[in-house]
Amino acid sequence: MKINEPPRDPRQRRLDVLERLDRETDVWVATAGPDGVPCLVALWFVRYEECLWLSTRLTNPTGRNLRDGGLARLAFGDTRDVVLIDGDVTTYEGGEVPAGAVEAFAAKTGWDPRRDGTAYAFFRVRPRDVQAWREVRELRGRHVMRDGVWAA
Repeated sequence: MKINEPPRDPRQRRLDVLERLDRETDVWVATAGPDGVPCLVALWFVRYEECLWLSTRLTNPTGRNLRDGGLARLAFGDTRDVVLIDGDVTTYEGGEVPAGAVEAFAAKTGWDPRRDGTAYAFFRVRPRDVQAWREVRELRGRHVMRDGVWAA
């Protein structure tokens, strides 16, 4: 964004967020344990049926936090093009994960975590709140989804 460009309207921000979800491969995943200690890692993801699907081991802090806490914050971008997604997490172990989600994940990343052992689980993140802004001029109107409903 250039300093003289007008801020994007909510419709354009939504379109830009959806395009980015389809284009990007990695997302920052922020969780917290029961002791409140934060954990931040980058994971591969795919958007499938309006949710984001991640995979990691249940034996690591991120996997435990996603499973036990049921919440995550996902982040893209740098300080000049930010997308933050707060969502509710559902854990799928073993054969529970919908086949379409696994196929979409493997097609995008080239990896099917189920082939690397039972320690891996899939996590569906259903977006609840989405913020998107490019620099300070777009801070107003940055909430493009609230309580699972798109602003435009």
